[in-house]
Amino acid sequence: MPYLPLAYREGSMRSVIFAVALSLPLPAFAAGVMNVKASEHSCSELTQIIRQNKKVFVRVGFGGRSFRYPPAQCSMGDKRTTTSLRDAGGKQCVLDYSCVFDPASPYNFP
Repeated sequence: MPYLPLAYREGSMRSVIFAVALSLPLPAFAAGVMNVKASEHSCSELTQIIRQNKKVFVRVGFGGRSFRYPPAQCSMGDKRTTTSLRDAGGKQCVLDYSCVFDPASPYNFP
């Protein structure tokens, strides 16, 4: 029988990895999603923020929209589209790279 460290023989390595994963802060898993309020920026500023930060959540009213600038991908079960919202000056913006729920995605079926 080849020599294996005790952690591998008893299967406790999974427990160690799980404990380390739980001890990491949540932003480590979120990979730096930036939150922005649409009511505080102009349309051009919002576009620039999305392009610079790649992953942005734009707050609009009670909810918001999630944006992923290429080459970043939308999450599984989402699709990329355009969305419209109002900026700080009340101007209507049409922004690309919005990730929205995709009802046709196989990931959204139970």
